[in-house]
Amino acid sequence: MADVLDSSALARWRANPVSFIQQVLHNPESRKPFELLDAELVFLQHAFKLDENGNLLYNEWLYSCPKKSGKTTFAAIIVITVVLLYGGSHAEAICCANAFEQSIARVYHMIRCIIECSPLLRGEARITQNKITIAGATIIAIPSDYASAAGSNQNIAVFDELWAFSTEGLRRLFDELTPPPTRRYAIRLIVTYAGFSGESVLLEEIYKRGMALPEIAPDLRGGDGLLMFWSHTPVAPWQTPEWIEQQRKTQRPSAFARQILNEFASSGSAFVDLSAWDACVQPSLTPIMHNRQIHVWVGVDASTKRDGTALVAVTFDKKTKCVRLIAHHVFTPTPGDPIDFEATVERLILDWSKRYRVRKILFDPFQMVAVAQRLAKAHIQIEEYAQTVPNLTAVTSNLFDLIQSRQLVLYPDPNMRLAMSRTIIVESSRGWRIDKLKQHHKIDVIVALAMAAFAAVQGHNESSYDTTYRGFDPNYRDPDAPPPTPGWKLRGFGSRAEAEAYKMRMRAQFGPTVSFAWDFD
Repeated sequence: MADVLDSSALARWRANPVSFIQQVLHNPESRKPFELLDAELVFLQHAFKLDENGNLLYNEWLYSCPKKSGKTTFAAIIVITVVLLYGGSHAEAICCANAFEQSIARVYHMIRCIIECSPLLRGEARITQNKITIAGATIIAIPSDYASAAGSNQNIAVFDELWAFSTEGLRRLFDELTPPPTRRYAIRLIVTYAGFSGESVLLEEIYKRGMALPEIAPDLRGGDGLLMFWSHTPVAPWQTPEWIEQQRKTQRPSAFARQILNEFASSGSAFVDLSAWDACVQPSLTPIMHNRQIHVWVGVDASTKRDGTALVAVTFDKKTKCVRLIAHHVFTPTPGDPIDFEATVERLILDWSKRYRVRKILFDPFQMVAVAQRLAKAHIQIEEYAQTVPNLTAVTSNLFDLIQSRQLVLYPDPNMRLAMSRTIIVESSRGWRIDKLKQHHKIDVIVALAMAAFAAVQGHNESSYDTTYRGFDPNYRDPDAPPPTPGWKLRGFGSRAEAEAYKMRMRAQFGPTVSFAWDFD
């Protein structure tokens, strides 16, 4: 092996890029030269094939296989190989992802780790947060903004997890980084697993185009400038049957289909298997009607006319790390009788605040602003929880994890079980949320349960000391408290006038500065 990256060494490796990878590039984990997987070897043997004019046969490369196959590392290996062996003068590589932080944290970070770990490369490189220069080549990570890619003349642009490129801006970024004709060797590399049918449109288009090409090796298709490897089975030895079975048990069906089977999945699928829900139910349990020692968190999903309004109270057991259902209630409106929040929701919450120690209530501010204001005045900790994508993703994933890990403890309730059977998960590149299978289905109690469980998990370590209690304000007067007894009455005078006459006599005798301890209203 050569001791320096001179032109003769690069020319020799250019004739056999696999030898360059296996001799020069070191695995950051083992600190030894890479040992490529069989799927990676076959892909590279076809990827660097040239046509009769000495140009690359394929300038669009797609490598897709199940999650945890080493795709990010393989992309980093390809980037380094392309810029050093095929880049020519002023070679350039661009790392892209659906967010700037991801473009730095994934492929670019792995490129940096490989270079720093490879003895022949680390002395040649200058590395900053988002730019590497090595042997005259430049490797950069760019923001997910198509304007930042305009005018690029890259040898290779790598797109990580293309399934998430679902916006118009990300599509334009992909279009801007088409392989430039001014480079003899120019490639657009995609590493990803499958996305969502109907949403991951860009990836679906490339996938369908690739599937129409002839198969040139197992799971490998090529033609019309595109080389596509798409495997539905594990390609790495660490992806054992035991690991796959574990993923099947712990992941949502749609996530397992996409990430492990590498199949496009519908954005909507069953939230959980009912057997997982049933495993959380303890037949001997019943709602707890009254216990002031129990700390509870409440979720409220409210609607006045169409859907029901559900309230769910849960507690958190610090020893078992379990969320337990304490009580729930669903108010159902009729066409001519919408829900009166003050007479139903507000009254029930006030009742629960007497029965339990209510720590916090999460509610959707769309319907309940007036109720929340009145409850806050009654010293009840109530907090808006807007139905934004990040918030919905947080409560949904928290409830899913509790059910899958059997850290949710439920009493039997057939209506709640029915609601869960009608609950689906709607997933997108921006997050996921629970929804109903059909428009007329009622799942309000599941939404409220998700909010209450999230509040309990997030809040069980918070102090229960109420620093907002108005009783500590010396100027505060409780509007429901009886009026204070006047000082003159406590002193035994029959009227205020009698008390004033007494004060006048005392001041005339002892001076105008004399004061009286009982002189207050």
